[in-house]
Amino acid sequence: MTALTVIASIGLAAWLYLLLLNGGFWLSSEREEAEQNKYPEPKVWPRVTAVIPARNEADMLPGSLTSLVKQDYPGAFSIVLVDDQSTDGTADVARAIAAASNREITIVSGAPLPPRWTGKVWAMHQGIATASAGDAPPEYLLLTDADIGYRPDVLKSLVVGSTANGRAMTSVMAKLKCDSLAERWLVPAFIFFFEMLYPFRRVNRSADRTAAAAGGCMLVERTALERAGGIAAIRGALIDDCALGKLLKTQGPIWLGLSDRVLSLRPYETFEDIRRMVARSAYAQLRYSPVLLVGTVLAMLAIYVAPPALAVLAGYPANMLAAVTYLLMFIAYQPTLRFYNRSPLWGLALPLIATVYVGFTLDSAYQHVRGRGGLWKGRVQAEVGRQ
Repeated sequence: MTALTVIASIGLAAWLYLLLLNGGFWLSSEREEAEQNKYPEPKVWPRVTAVIPARNEADMLPGSLTSLVKQDYPGAFSIVLVDDQSTDGTADVARAIAAASNREITIVSGAPLPPRWTGKVWAMHQGIATASAGDAPPEYLLLTDADIGYRPDVLKSLVVGSTANGRAMTSVMAKLKCDSLAERWLVPAFIFFFEMLYPFRRVNRSADRTAAAAGGCMLVERTALERAGGIAAIRGALIDDCALGKLLKTQGPIWLGLSDRVLSLRPYETFEDIRRMVARSAYAQLRYSPVLLVGTVLAMLAIYVAPPALAVLAGYPANMLAAVTYLLMFIAYQPTLRFYNRSPLWGLALPLIATVYVGFTLDSAYQHVRGRGGLWKGRVQAEVGRQ
């Protein structure tokens, strides 16, 4: 057996495993839309408070905060927004929206970031403390980002799924924008790779140790969070959503899925925008390990890049094994492309797209070496995330 045949065989074996034994990640079948009519509504709707950390999000709030104000929720629902040291008038925009609304909205001026905390988690901590104060704290906290928009009945759906199943957390991966050239090239693959790392079916099985969440939309049972040590238990986490998912899975069932009704409002108009988004946390995902970095790069090349190359350049039987692997890769990507209303032919470009993500991951490690790891809105947070 030649070396090229060995490489082709490894790629084929990897894709057979991914399609057949990795929780059916590629089917994108875990969907929030099915939750609302699948379970009975609670007899008494629990109190919910949305907590929004906002740092320089003045342009996002008219869409995101307004969508929360318009939630058609039968129970008590209030909002706490933490202005995290913004310099763009975020608090003023929030106050204007609050003044025009009959919803209870509290705006908190965020305190300076203390040592050993990442910025978003510190802002969430302050918002949760405000929401939980008083004689009637909420049963659930909707931890959401300032760039996420909601259809009017989403909160109701999240609460129905959570109460019916006794969940510690229900989380939804917001549907990212897919309009610009960069978004059309790279956004569906971002979701595909996330599902591959954290198969949603496995996340949603109580007996499976796989845990994850999507930080844009996390409905959390407040007492479960308190039993787990509060949000302070993940104070230094750079990838805070997955850290919170892991923490709360120790307290009860969690659920993670996709949705057409929870939408990211933030545009990524250029490839550079997406590079910054990925590079912020990619090396943290590898636990800042050079060994894991090298292993990941080699695995991505073997699984994504080698199959089309060998299908064209290698001789028999390596070329046939590689062609079958490329076909499996193409098939696996189709449900994600359909979710984003993209042509099936984008599946042919997945090896090239994967190569771009390899570059982003290497850049993430490079930024870390430069002392700029985890850079987000002026804060370098990778060193905090290592603690």
